[in-house]
Amino acid sequence: MKKTLKDIDVKGKKVLIRFDYNVPLDGNLEITDDKRIVSTLPTLKYLLNENVAVIIIAHLGRPKGKIVPEMSLMPVSIRLSELLGKPVKFFGGDCISVQSKKAASDLKPGEVLLLENLRFHYEEEGKSKSGERDKAAMEAFAKELASMAEIFIQDAFGTVHRSHASTVGIVKYIENAAVGFLVEKELKFLGEVLENPLRPFLAILGGAKVSDKINVIGSFLNRVDAIIIGGAMAYTFLKSRGINIGTSLVENDKLDLCVELFKKAEDRRVDFLLPIDHIITNKVNFLNKDIPNDATVKTTLDEVIPSGFIGVDIGFKSIDKFSRMIKSAKTIVWNGPLGIFEIGEFSKGTIEIAKLVAEGTDKGVISVIGGGDSVAAVKKAGVDKRISHISTGGGASLEFLEGKELPGIVSIPDK
Repeated sequence: MKKTLKDIDVKGKKVLIRFDYNVPLDGNLEITDDKRIVSTLPTLKYLLNENVAVIIIAHLGRPKGKIVPEMSLMPVSIRLSELLGKPVKFFGGDCISVQSKKAASDLKPGEVLLLENLRFHYEEEGKSKSGERDKAAMEAFAKELASMAEIFIQDAFGTVHRSHASTVGIVKYIENAAVGFLVEKELKFLGEVLENPLRPFLAILGGAKVSDKINVIGSFLNRVDAIIIGGAMAYTFLKSRGINIGTSLVENDKLDLCVELFKKAEDRRVDFLLPIDHIITNKVNFLNKDIPNDATVKTTLDEVIPSGFIGVDIGFKSIDKFSRMIKSAKTIVWNGPLGIFEIGEFSKGTIEIAKLVAEGTDKGVISVIGGGDSVAAVKKAGVDKRISHISTGGGASLEFLEGKELPGIVSIPDK
């Protein structure tokens, strides 16, 4: 068990805390979804009640070591001020500038300072300006950040799978460190799901590529009672069984691997469910996420997709088949949509599955959803408030479910 916020005495101290404020912005640099900011409020309010001087570090986007004004955290500071009902100090440009350091030094108990985007510094990701690994530069940057506070709190689950200055570096220079409430909650839910799930335990995996989720599928086959595969990666599995998939997305170099995974599922008596019908089209604009006016869209009679067509969603027979498995489950983990859900005509499968998972949760099923697209899907279905736990870290949750150690968690001391 990792040391948590309530395991250390923070009262009246100066605390450096890593949050995940990588929020979406529109063309006017307005925040379009503040869920990640809202999710940090419990930790922040606890610290402020303990009369802590709070210094927040975070990132936004991928500026690749350069100052990119459109990726400034200023909009976050404005929204955070509104949510907290008190000013949040902010200095743009450079998170370790003389001005930023003075602001941190002058910060009084009960005040909040948000430093500028960590990734304006290439050292945050442990790289040199040329893009090469540079551990010494990362360590020096971490030391600069650590010099501003007495305590470090890791509460950015979305970044703990990365070996960055703000995840593994700072802890080397601030001995008193712990995880915040958000990370604590993630570890609790994901850990309990893996170690002691209520059974039957069902995994639902979607998305585009088998290669993205090979390790997750392999890990789940050691733990679950059933697994549902949807999305584009289902077509690779179907092709490995000799089924015609038309011109659907496929990873031909993963066909043998799919056969191995089928064999492993059979050996472990895990139900392995694939779509038995599809929504298909002969034309789709993947870039703009729309359907050309002259496109033909129809539903197949079975799992076979005719030549010249691509699969874009699961069909009604598949929804019915999957629903029976979902209704029998007591624990459900879902990562990845089952079709191109961003296009209304191709979202029905994902939306119906989201509603079924929510209905199960209403009846006591433990449901955990991770991955940005999956989260967007349950929101689109209007059932996000009815899910047991929505993970804030797509990549981190996947790696956790694979059984990997997360560097940003490993670096935090045990209780």
